Amino acid sequence: MKVDLIFSQSQADEMQLREKNVIVIDVLRSSTTVIAALSNGAREVIPVGSIESAVKISGSLFGDVTLRGGERNGRIIQGFNLGNSPLEYTEATVRGKSIIFCTTNGSVAMVKSRYARTMVVGAFVNMSTIIEFIRGLDSDVLLLCAGRPPAVGGFSLEDVVCAGMIIQRLKEKPSSVELTDSSLAAQSLYKAFGRSIPKLLKNSDHGKYLLEIGFGDDIKVSAEIDSIPVVPVLSGTVIKLRKDAVGVVGRDAAGSVA
Repeated sequence: MKVDLIFSQSQADEMQLREKNVIVIDVLRSSTTVIAALSNGAREVIPVGSIESAVKISGSLFGDVTLRGGERNGRIIQGFNLGNSPLEYTEATVRGKSIIFCTTNGSVAMVKSRYARTMVVGAFVNMSTIIEFIRGLDSDVLLLCAGRPPAVGGFSLEDVVCAGMIIQRLKEKPSSVELTDSSLAAQSLYKAFGRSIPKLLKNSDHGKYLLEIGFGDDIKVSAEIDSIPVVPVLSGTVIKLRKDAVGVVGRDAAGSVA
């Protein structure tokens, strides 16, 4: 198995991802939010690359079973039902609903992967489940970090460290895993920063920004390793749970993902 890595969705295009097994990683917060939404009973998540696409698609769907979720600059988009906080996507809010999802980087990475052989959504919260899924593929894998906009450098430390954790764990079991230069770099960053994931997220550029605008609780949720053991898989243009890869999800007294 060869494991490759792209540091930012802005460095990838659809042709580059075509027929690849792609793991999309956007720890803060798109991956974590999609995972939370589906585990809390959302029927499907429909990723889109722009606000205009979200509005167009929602106009053709039934309003009572469709929600629009997403962010710009970390905050809810005007006119949308939900933002990009995993804590908003409770069972009471999303069960049975289709969610049109539009974020700055995460949903764009998912849309760019629409012609992949397989595309799944990974984060710290479903780490072990994703690793077992990758092992089951027994084929080459491309880890696509959503990253940040090119205007601020494109690189996102938390996404690359998450990818590095996947790589490190894949290497721990006796198997033939070949790493590219970018994968080796991610593995090294995980070894340097992976001892405390909560601290890493708080000290990352985007983590600091989320703290500034009042989303500190999202950082705590996103740092919880294996808290939501499910595998979201792209099927056509929608993301749904892979039914045979659903584990036991910890829930709080209100029925939301704990």
